[in-house]
Amino acid sequence: MTLDASPAWQALQVHCDAGLGTMSMSQLFKNDSNRTDKFSHEFDDLYVDYSKNRITEETMSLLFELADQQDLSGWIYKLLSGEKVNDTEDRPALHTALRANHKGVSGLAALVQDDVDAQFDSMARIVNKVRSGHWRGFSGKAITDVVNIGVGGSDLGPLMITQSLQTIQSPVNLHFISSIDGTQTSNLLNKLKQETTLFILASKSFTTIDTLSNAETAIDWLEEAIKDKQEIYSQHFIGVSTKPDMMTEWGIPPENQLIFWDWVGGRYSLWSAIGLPIALQIGMDKFRELLEGARIMDEHFGLEPFERNLPVILGLIDIWNINFLNIQKKAILPYDARLKYLPSYLEQLVMESNGKSVNRDGKEVGYKTCPVLWGEVGPNAQHAFYQLLHQGTQKVMCDFFALKIRDDFDASSHTGRNESLKSQHELALANCFAQSRVLMLGDDAIPESLKANFDSPFKHYPGNQPSNTILMKDISPKTLGMLIALYEHKTFVEGVIWEINSFDQWGVELGKLIAKETKAALRDASLAEQFDASTRKLIEKVTS
Repeated sequence: MTLDASPAWQALQVHCDAGLGTMSMSQLFKNDSNRTDKFSHEFDDLYVDYSKNRITEETMSLLFELADQQDLSGWIYKLLSGEKVNDTEDRPALHTALRANHKGVSGLAALVQDDVDAQFDSMARIVNKVRSGHWRGFSGKAITDVVNIGVGGSDLGPLMITQSLQTIQSPVNLHFISSIDGTQTSNLLNKLKQETTLFILASKSFTTIDTLSNAETAIDWLEEAIKDKQEIYSQHFIGVSTKPDMMTEWGIPPENQLIFWDWVGGRYSLWSAIGLPIALQIGMDKFRELLEGARIMDEHFGLEPFERNLPVILGLIDIWNINFLNIQKKAILPYDARLKYLPSYLEQLVMESNGKSVNRDGKEVGYKTCPVLWGEVGPNAQHAFYQLLHQGTQKVMCDFFALKIRDDFDASSHTGRNESLKSQHELALANCFAQSRVLMLGDDAIPESLKANFDSPFKHYPGNQPSNTILMKDISPKTLGMLIALYEHKTFVEGVIWEINSFDQWGVELGKLIAKETKAALRDASLAEQFDASTRKLIEKVTS
């Protein structure tokens, strides 16, 4: 029996067809004065309001029945204990073991704890040496700038976290290179000095052509000032990979290597040694606070009943919106500029995980799976694509993010600067709450005193756009760890329901393979003869 023919799925379809699929959220709020209390939860430093969705208590009950039918509890146990949930690659997805700190783990997750500790000890040694100024370049000067060379999970995770935690002072300047067009690399290197720059070469497979190409450019730049190539590798490079032998062969000495394992997916790797740039910015103690925040969410995910389990609830609501209300797009809208890379990070996490069209049995699915994600910092987005959200023909889910407090000013102070910051924060919150309200209510949000001004089809707002609002106590390592782990597990919940493997990415692997083949054809036109006519012509145009 296929998922969409199963009893729990069919019960949800009947429920939707009975009228909830077309009912307005404005009416749902009018019908129940306690709606927000029923459809919101506070856990530790996070408050999640999901009341602005077209759901009722019956909807949630039916969704929980779907989760039971799909054995979600069993899959959660498999994930957290280290069973092989990544069946197409025959391995576990044990990123949660990286932050377990020996607490509440079993199975393989418990067995790898000592290995994890050993790598974090090595990471702490490097972090302390660089941050204290004891890591010296070839001329004897202390390192002042660290450049992370990576792509995908080896770039987006550390970039997003370091940007989010930018208010934590660092003794070194961090930079990120991921583009392979050469412009990003060239522009950055022109601003740095060879004698005080350290590179992190981060690649899970150590075969990613984008990353290795940028590393070779860095080598060429260093050779302009450093005659002894061994000094380049020993004093100006750190390698982070699952392939120590390949790092050694490339030239990085073992003492400059950090290791992680193939059971850590690239988009989940910021919790491993791939998080070295994060630890260099905030220090190893605060990096462990980041891990602890994620561990708290892991424990919540593993132990809390579905009715109060935030990743389960948010995942099931996405299922409802996508598969029953036919809403297949989601906007990620943080109302704090420090979270500017959160949309990009979640794009990879969600779409690389669940952008699949076959189930675990290799059979094509007959229902929608992954939503299309995009986003921007809220105030910028309001002047970009909110027009589509408010008056376009597309239905879009939205996730709003805002802070309960700001951690970089004292609201009790009466200095002009602090009062201005307080006012700006209030303005950000006002915009966040107002936008989610108007998206939900549409014309019903317009005050009676102003309705005459909106008596025009061009000023009609349909509303009924669903959203979740997540309030964070602050942007701290712990809270950020909780938030990212929440979305990791939410994504896994959706994969379990859809019966797909959320941990492989064969589409990405194919792209890498074809890129290598195409690069060779750019050097030797005869190799392009096997390509399609369009690709052959494009190669001809750029090489002639």
